[in-house]
Amino acid sequence: MQYRQVFDLLYHPVQEWESIREHDKAQPESVRTAIFHIVLTALIPPVCLLIGTTQLGWSIAGRNFVTLTFESALPIAVAFYFAILVVTACVAYSIYWMEQTFGSQATMGRCITFTALTATPLYFAGFAGLLPIVWLAMLVVTAAVAYCVYLLYVGLPVYMEVPPERGFIFASSILTVGLVMLVSMMAVTVILWSYGFTPQTAGA
Repeated sequence: MQYRQVFDLLYHPVQEWESIREHDKAQPESVRTAIFHIVLTALIPPVCLLIGTTQLGWSIAGRNFVTLTFESALPIAVAFYFAILVVTACVAYSIYWMEQTFGSQATMGRCITFTALTATPLYFAGFAGLLPIVWLAMLVVTAAVAYCVYLLYVGLPVYMEVPPERGFIFASSILTVGLVMLVSMMAVTVILWSYGFTPQTAGA
């Protein structure tokens, strides 16, 4: 997987999905290569949030920033990072599990590659964590999620080579899995907060 492909996918997704598909057919991506991309790129949101909340502080409207202690923010960032990896792995496996039902014959490596590329805008949205203003973060994340959904519906029929009507149902199934994973993450977050993972403000 080349990062040039990632950025080209953001600018002209339809043509790039076709290019990535043909490239993967000629030089199939290994599971190791796809996982490396996810492991590296998934660092962006937790690292940026760790830096932003401990150095600048977070704010709802851009005023009265509240700085967190590094000691309390670090375990939350680590847990967030592993949560991203778990969710990505679950979505990739779901694609692999459902693919034959919808007429695709992709390898696990290709499923992981597709998941990583589709989720890339959401990973990059993590840079907003360097300036952790709530309304700004919500705006950036919402735009990133919308573009991820667009990449999913546009790219799945092309990359997985399934008919458009099946591709729509396939993509909708994957989106449902992603939403379930998101709700699960929120539930786990509430549980962790109740067991002492509550962030502490500096000077408190």
